[in-house]
Amino acid sequence: MGLFRRPETPTAAPTAAPGLWSRGFGVVATRSLQTLIVLALVAVAVLVITQLSLVFIPVTIALILASAIHPLVALMRRRGMPSILATWIALIGILAVLGGVVWIIVLTVRSQWDDLVDSATDGIAQVTAWLDTLPFDFEAIDLDDVWANAQDFLTSASFGQGALAGVSATASFFTGLALMIVVLFFFLKDGPRIWEFLLRPFTGESYERARRIGDKTVDVFGGYIRGTSIVAAADALGIGIGLAILQIPLAVPLAVIVFLTAFIPLVGATAAGILAALVALVTHGPVAALIVVGIVVLVNQLEGNFLQPVVMARSLKLHALVILLALTAGTILGGIVGAVLSVPLAAVAWGIITVWDGPHLPARPFRKKRSETV
Repeated sequence: MGLFRRPETPTAAPTAAPGLWSRGFGVVATRSLQTLIVLALVAVAVLVITQLSLVFIPVTIALILASAIHPLVALMRRRGMPSILATWIALIGILAVLGGVVWIIVLTVRSQWDDLVDSATDGIAQVTAWLDTLPFDFEAIDLDDVWANAQDFLTSASFGQGALAGVSATASFFTGLALMIVVLFFFLKDGPRIWEFLLRPFTGESYERARRIGDKTVDVFGGYIRGTSIVAAADALGIGIGLAILQIPLAVPLAVIVFLTAFIPLVGATAAGILAALVALVTHGPVAALIVVGIVVLVNQLEGNFLQPVVMARSLKLHALVILLALTAGTILGGIVGAVLSVPLAAVAWGIITVWDGPHLPARPFRKKRSETV
């Protein structure tokens, strides 16, 4: 009988409670661990970037400039020009523009410096005389004490350490500049081949995604720098013409400063306007300073309401709050250079998200799933 007895069904081994990590605190714990891992990776990346800033910053600037000038290089190559010749023309053109800007600033400052010093001295004397008419008691400044303190500082150890730090910073600047020029040359000459070499480990969908990321990065960087250059040139032209009409000293260098600071969104144009108003105040008095402020406000309004939405619509689709946070983080991590690079890097990060799953298909968590209008 036992031969034909139905075999007993083996009892399943005891398992963990189903759904232990898929409900309640299990989900919170899993998401918290994932968040900590992501934050740790981001912290390590930021630490590496800050420690290798002498490499990261020149390479990033070279990539931005190469992305901006790439359409011109590609056009010259399509017209039959040899690749090396097109590369040299583009590189020499960029260096000529940058060198010309520096030369104009130095030449103008040297030619107008004496007039500016005299006007500033008279302006300060007028401000001091105006302060004496106020019903407040301002203690007179002893110039002998000021000069003595200045001499003490110049002969102190702190000044020597600061001078050595300045020499080190200057050496780092020229080292980074030389590295940027070399990297820019190779990006212009062999950029697509370098990117294809870096994509060798990827195949299939991963390769297609990496290609989309590379193309989007070049498009965003190039569109951002070209659009910002147009907006900055319009700001500099408008404010420079206003300063020239008012006969404000150093109108050309101030216009160049307006152009350069326009690459820092939100705060750059305001800072340049304040500087121009201060020069007008010490040279032509408060009325001219108020007129300069009005010119700066008018130019900024025209730029923000008419020019920037048209020029920057495709390259910079970031909310003002995101731009402000990126500027703050970039300034803390990299100073002025960080402030300049933070916004295009943030724009590239968002651009990568928008093409993560397809040419027009953002990553799943960032897809619009409902009406977001309030």
